[in-house]
Amino acid sequence: MLTSTVAAAQAPARVRAPRPSYRPFAVSVARVQRLSTNFTRVTFTGPDLHEFGTAGLDQRIKIVLPLPGVGVSLFPQHDSWYEAWRDLPDEHRNPIRTYTVRQARPEHREVDIDFVTHGDAGPASRWVRAALVGDEVAIVGPLADGDNPSIGIEWAPGNANTVLIAGDETAAPAICAILSALPRDARGCAYIEVPEAGDAHETHAPEGVTVTWLPRDGGAHGAALETAVKGWTARFITAHHAGADLPEIDIDESILWEVPDGSALDGELYAWLAGEASVIKRLRRFLVSEVGIDRRQVAFMGYWRDGRAEHA
Repeated sequence: MLTSTVAAAQAPARVRAPRPSYRPFAVSVARVQRLSTNFTRVTFTGPDLHEFGTAGLDQRIKIVLPLPGVGVSLFPQHDSWYEAWRDLPDEHRNPIRTYTVRQARPEHREVDIDFVTHGDAGPASRWVRAALVGDEVAIVGPLADGDNPSIGIEWAPGNANTVLIAGDETAAPAICAILSALPRDARGCAYIEVPEAGDAHETHAPEGVTVTWLPRDGGAHGAALETAVKGWTARFITAHHAGADLPEIDIDESILWEVPDGSALDGELYAWLAGEASVIKRLRRFLVSEVGIDRRQVAFMGYWRDGRAEHA
């Protein structure tokens, strides 16, 4: 008995093997819901979605779209999917696009993704317009027990007690998810620019956070958003803020993506802005260079660039 006890005490501790933070999930369409003229919600289901991460907020995932004739059968469904996908011949490489999780229900093996459906120039818009229950795709998303289940989340307000959230229709799903996760005592505002008034849909936000939908109704993309953000900022920011110089970013060559690490100062403003890159670049310069908001308190993300397709 003593020998076995000593042997057990000397046995090496079992070390958990590394787990990927993101991995592919085979899914199919469970429901398609038209939210408005320009928004469609697709509910996906899959046998392994009980392992899908549920950190929420602005959680980014990848949608792997089907190819004619072969669907997603050639897409590599393993941890090294990206390298294997890149090595495929062009004609066998599935289109991949980035989206935000609107809601995940792992207990039901379901994930909701809201798609912007105006225009049909892109593969995702074309796919969602024709999507039917049972259609198969793949989602590359967070693994609940992975080494970093919160990967793909940029929302990091630190201890800021006032939030400024703004974006266009491509950021609307992320904004709605963030609003529903804010603490009850949060204060601030959210501005969401959309193609038309009918695109405004239900949001769940704390009482202290005002949500304003800004229909373009044929106006220039970003004009309403810029006006709203500048107007709110002028009312909020005090005169002691001084502008800071910013390095120039060529949004035609680089992705506009600058996020803080959660070190916003106590009691200060935290700003989260996402959408078309040229619009976000102008707002970035206004808030940091002209108004003087500390760069540690702002997150700016160019989700897309007008006239350019996304590349995985």
